[in-house]
Amino acid sequence: MDGEQAWIAQAKQGGQSAFYRLYEKHHKSIYALCWRMLADKDSAEDVCQEVFVVLWQKINNFRGESKFSTWLHSVATNVVLGHLRKNKNWLQRVFSIEEQGQNVVEASVRLTDDSTLMMLDRHIARLPERARLVFVLFAVEGYRHEEIAKMLKMAVGSSKSQYHRARNLLKESLTANDFISVEEELSHE
Repeated sequence: MDGEQAWIAQAKQGGQSAFYRLYEKHHKSIYALCWRMLADKDSAEDVCQEVFVVLWQKINNFRGESKFSTWLHSVATNVVLGHLRKNKNWLQRVFSIEEQGQNVVEASVRLTDDSTLMMLDRHIARLPERARLVFVLFAVEGYRHEEIAKMLKMAVGSSKSQYHRARNLLKESLTANDFISVEEELSHE
């Protein structure tokens, strides 16, 4: 039994230190998912914490049929979507594009560079809500369109069209900011 599996088993028995280790291992990726889906730092922090509260409550539901990180991302996605349903007017609280400032990236920088990834996240945050959600779930989290359609209660074709809309908007936005190799980086599907 590897370390993570032991932590899961201990957390299922109420082990707080084991749960904290799981939190330490996964909180950055869960926060990143929340931020990408919500496009708001404060909401992402709150919802990220809510994800781990839900995890504490539901960890016994993890049966090990998939990787723990995959299951946790599914839990996080459901918490974020629930938050969005409860807070329909969340977009009004999101900081404006002007407040974010522009971060023009030199042509030589690739998407593997942390500052470039942060810039790409800011561009993703500017996408319309449905397009952003589908883009993050498909391109970043790796869900299939059939799964996304069920999660967001939309047709599979709508999921695909929202993804292509998001891709095109990102290409336009990134190209407008002198970002090179966008076609190459975003062309995988």
